[in-house]
Amino acid sequence: MILSLALEQLLNGLQLGVMLFLMAAGLTLIFGVMGLINLAHGSLYMVGAFACAVVAAATGSFWIGLAASLVCAAAAGAIVEFLVIRRLYDRDHLDQVLATFALILIFSEGARWVFGSFPLYLDIPPLLSGAVPLPGIEAYPLYRLAIIGVGALVAFGLYLLISKTRLGMRIRAGESDREMIAALGVDIRTLYTVVFALGSALAGLAGALVGALQSVQVGMGEPVLILAFVVIVIGGIGSIKGALVGALIVGLTDTLGRFLLPSLLGLILPASTAGAVGASLAAMLIYIVMALVLAFRPRGLFPANA
Repeated sequence: MILSLALEQLLNGLQLGVMLFLMAAGLTLIFGVMGLINLAHGSLYMVGAFACAVVAAATGSFWIGLAASLVCAAAAGAIVEFLVIRRLYDRDHLDQVLATFALILIFSEGARWVFGSFPLYLDIPPLLSGAVPLPGIEAYPLYRLAIIGVGALVAFGLYLLISKTRLGMRIRAGESDREMIAALGVDIRTLYTVVFALGSALAGLAGALVGALQSVQVGMGEPVLILAFVVIVIGGIGSIKGALVGALIVGLTDTLGRFLLPSLLGLILPASTAGAVGASLAAMLIYIVMALVLAFRPRGLFPANA
């Protein structure tokens, strides 16, 4: 029974890690290519979740809603880049932080005005409902397994995009020397818009997938944004490989820490105290891991231009 529960929590950690990877991959692409700190990335996660919930409710199809989340998040990202972000590239990071924080407030109040303050709910599609038996686990939700699979496919797709395509070549060049590729005739503004829209679409996809596991509500992107920043700091800013490894580390550390620490502390402390102390330590654990990584690898585990 204990082994089954541990394996289930391990898979939950993988699922959380995959979701964080979808967020962090777009965030690290944007920072790596543009040098932009985008605090509004969590708002694009929220846009994807709301788009999926609304379109799925209107059409009765989760899959159409999922496609809508990609389109709406990418379109919102492209519009934001064109209207606001484009004016921030040559400004210092403080200006970028202030401007993108303002975008958080605009997106949050806009979503509250359009959808209200009450949460929306997104049903798991019938094809992925229910649970399946796995080795060592009596039954595990099929939808969570599907999220893990989607994350693996996206990671492989990003690898092919970055390493095998002309667009990927331009993205890698933009990370290394944006002035040089502009001098060679690459339309750097179009490249920036494409990268920002791609990162936004990944955030929207994450929001749509998670929306079926929890309620879709205003402000849902900010807690995830904090974890995404932890991921890219651990993995290395600008590195897709680092984002994947960092996301898995954070997902597994957070999930297994919340599962194991109260039990381990229960061996030396009263049950009530162990639960409270264990929960507090588990909430701190990913930040402790981040501090340790920064102490020994200040640029992260897999810095982009190492």
